[in-house]
Amino acid sequence: MDRTEKREFVASLATVFAETSFVLVAQNKGLTVADVSELRRRMRAAGATYKVAKNRLATLALEGTRFDGVKPLLKGPTALAWSTDPVAVAKTAVEFAKTNDKFVVLGGALGTQTLDATGVKALAELPSLETLRAQLVGLIQTPATRIAGVLQAPGGQVARVLSAYAKKDEAQAA
Repeated sequence: MDRTEKREFVASLATVFAETSFVLVAQNKGLTVADVSELRRRMRAAGATYKVAKNRLATLALEGTRFDGVKPLLKGPTALAWSTDPVAVAKTAVEFAKTNDKFVVLGGALGTQTLDATGVKALAELPSLETLRAQLVGLIQTPATRIAGVLQAPGGQVARVLSAYAKKDEAQAA
C-alpha cells in the first residue's frame, strides 16, 4: 500500500468506528483461506463485517474514537469485526472459535467499555437483538391481552346474570 491508500484505509476505518457500537479483536494466526472465507460468510450472514488490518493502521483509525481501549490487543496477526448488533458479532466469533483453534477471540469494546475474551463470551451468550425485540413485544402484548380480558369479564358476567334471570322467568311462565 502506498501512503494515499493507507490514508484512505485509515479514514474509512475511522468512519466505521464512529458508526458502529461494537468492535471485536481476534487473533487469526494460521487460518487457511477456506477458513477465513467461511468466517467472512458467517459474519456477513450475521450482519457483521470482518476485516484483517495492519495493527499500525488500525491503531491510527482508533485514535479519538470511543474504542481506544482495544489498542493494547492489536499485537501480532489480528483481525477486526464490527456490527451495530454486538451480540451477533460476538456470537459468530465465539462459535467459529469453538470449531477452529487457530482463531482466538482476544477481546473487544462495547462503546467505551473494553471487554476481555470472557466478556465477549458472556456477550455471545445473550439473546440476539431480534430475539430481544420479540420478547419485548411479547411482554408488551401480554398486559394488553390481560386488560382486554379483565374489561370483557364484567360484561360477560352481566350477560350471564341477565341470561339466568331470563331463563328463570321463562321457567316460571311455562
